[in-house]
Amino acid sequence: MDKFAERIYDPASRELAIFKKTHEEWGGYSNMASGYPLLINNFNIRSSEALYQALKYTEHPDIQLKILEQSSPMSAKMVAKPFKELIRPDFEIIKIRIMKWCIYAKLLCNYEKFSKLLLESENKIIVEESRRDNFWGAKRTPDDKLIGVNVLGRILMEARENLKKEAIQDDLLPFQTIDNFKILGRNIEVVHKLNEPMIIPKHSNQPWLL
Repeated sequence: MDKFAERIYDPASRELAIFKKTHEEWGGYSNMASGYPLLINNFNIRSSEALYQALKYTEHPDIQLKILEQSSPMSAKMVAKPFKELIRPDFEIIKIRIMKWCIYAKLLCNYEKFSKLLLESENKIIVEESRRDNFWGAKRTPDDKLIGVNVLGRILMEARENLKKEAIQDDLLPFQTIDNFKILGRNIEVVHKLNEPMIIPKHSNQPWLL
């Protein structure tokens, strides 16, 4: 992946699948989208955003728990912010690998629903429109273009291509080359493909052990 090259996108193009708000057409692509829980180490995690934020703090299970207790992806992100000084020191180096792992975990844990959404965009260029972030997404310019590295969009397109090639494995292995790849104090185990959607208790504000 060409990690650092910004690109210019035309929002008017029919060749783009742009996502910004989770309730809009391609909103399920967003890490902020609800309805895509993940099963990690037999713990149900409400969103890929919560998982990504928690994996910044692999040496601090207490902070991870605070993040994973949140009932919404945005709350998980906001709760993580005050602890920025405790983010694992190598995170900037590994963050793209971590994000990719989270997206593939989201896919395997919501296989029927998320694979369908990915394939519905056919060959469109997937772009996250963001007000602030031109690394994971792309920002709108005064002349109504989108400019950014769009790393998240590229990861989603890679997953879509692997779906088309039937190259998605039934199991997602944990990283062997990243130290302390842990959730809530335990080494992350293999994530298995789930064909049936998980049911989230509406009134629970904690990750729970199945």
